[in-house]
Amino acid sequence: MERELIIRSSSEEVDFALLKDGKLTELQKDEDGNRFSVGDVFIAKIRKTVPGLNAAFVNVGYEKDAFLHYHDLGPKLPSLLKFTKRVSTGKLKDFSLKNFPFEKDIDKNGKIADVLKSNQSLLVQIVKEPISTKGPRISSEISIAGRYIVLVPFSNRISISQKIEDRDEKDRLKRLVKSITPQGFGIIVRTVAQGKKVAELDKDLQNLLSRWTAMCKKLHRAHHPSKVLGEMNKASSYLRDIFNDTFTSIYVDDEELSIQIKDYLQEIAPKKESIVKLYQSNVPIFEKFGIERQIKTSFGRTVSMAKGAYLVIEHTEALHVIDVNSGNRSNKSNNQEETALEVNLIAATELARQLRLRDMGGIIVVDFIDMTRADNRQKLFNHLRDEMKDDRAKHKILPPSKFGLIQITRQRVRPEMNIKTREVDPSGVIGSEIEAPIGVVQKITHDLEQLIKKDYKKMTLNTHPFIAAFLTKGFPSVRSKWFIEHKKWVKILPRDAYTYLEYHFFDKNGKQLK
Repeated sequence: MERELIIRSSSEEVDFALLKDGKLTELQKDEDGNRFSVGDVFIAKIRKTVPGLNAAFVNVGYEKDAFLHYHDLGPKLPSLLKFTKRVSTGKLKDFSLKNFPFEKDIDKNGKIADVLKSNQSLLVQIVKEPISTKGPRISSEISIAGRYIVLVPFSNRISISQKIEDRDEKDRLKRLVKSITPQGFGIIVRTVAQGKKVAELDKDLQNLLSRWTAMCKKLHRAHHPSKVLGEMNKASSYLRDIFNDTFTSIYVDDEELSIQIKDYLQEIAPKKESIVKLYQSNVPIFEKFGIERQIKTSFGRTVSMAKGAYLVIEHTEALHVIDVNSGNRSNKSNNQEETALEVNLIAATELARQLRLRDMGGIIVVDFIDMTRADNRQKLFNHLRDEMKDDRAKHKILPPSKFGLIQITRQRVRPEMNIKTREVDPSGVIGSEIEAPIGVVQKITHDLEQLIKKDYKKMTLNTHPFIAAFLTKGFPSVRSKWFIEHKKWVKILPRDAYTYLEYHFFDKNGKQLK
């Protein structure tokens, strides 16, 4: 299996595309204007407490106040407040927490007005970026993420990732981390720490402690509100979270960025530094790797899948609804139940990809094709869980209901990826939009494949002149690729009377096939 990361850089943003065997599975954007990324730490001011919500609104410098619920304060809030005040006033210059006296924990079922008051200074961390009309969601339980571990100040807990299932490995990691953890700090061990030696864990820990110290030094003269600890550059933080030994190549079209990535890989995986390649070509990097085409065909309301099946994705204010359709595919299965299972398994694979690609969050309801056998419903459920194992967002999947519905909840910490896939109608109708040409070509190709299976000797495609030109021009043309793959030459006739999206196949006798 090939796992490739393609990075496109411009003056205003950096785009990250993750490919698995050439198929786009994840797309992320880093825009310069985004000042509120998950993981950033701010010194902020409490605007007001709202007893009815048991929460506070906090000024972090965004146009809308951030929301801080009582349950996101963390038990060590009094210690954090005391530490922040003493460091900000310059009275405390030892940031190690080794000799810092901790205060009593807050009551986990207490009231926000008892622990916070207006105009109070507080260290907070972004846990959910601003989405729609809402400000950021924040927490005062600070954590600093590294490659193998997460450092948690004002804690004494050592936690191991639940994805590490081997009991002996869990015990080994806990023992190693306990031996190097400084007083006053807790540690969360990440999944990628499996099999790592104490020297690698300690190096990661020292790096995180350096970042903590650098943040504390800023507090003395920091404005309120202001960012005191930012995530590392987006490329490095993205690699930190997704990179593993299965990556085969990383292509970057910006020399400076490629050097940064090589430097970071030199730290976390020196043997993999050679997979970073600087892309230099007149063809844009996303076009070269087929990413632009996949974006155009993957982000619409309708998503085509193998064997003629497709998904219809609808968004509402409260949830996402996804309908699975078998389409007009020829039924090669022995019965309807087998057909339903086959289509549902294909749909589950595409669904897992779509959730990551669009970064859809909240409640997702999927209407799979009804299956009568309980063992088939269990097969579908198990397959969907396996496909979503690589999803880094927290999620929960409920088994299929008797109506064929599967409900999924998926954590959303950033705005959903929403890409416009429709284009202005070239016929000149004001306000009119049409499907992107690449989507039309994909449909034509799919219909052609279905007709070839029926072994028609000669076929003619009638289509709009723009589409006809797209199919026949260039080398190799789309038609030439059809011939190489299917050993069948398709005659293409441009028809001026056709609308832009209209096309029909005819046999040698002029009978319309599609």
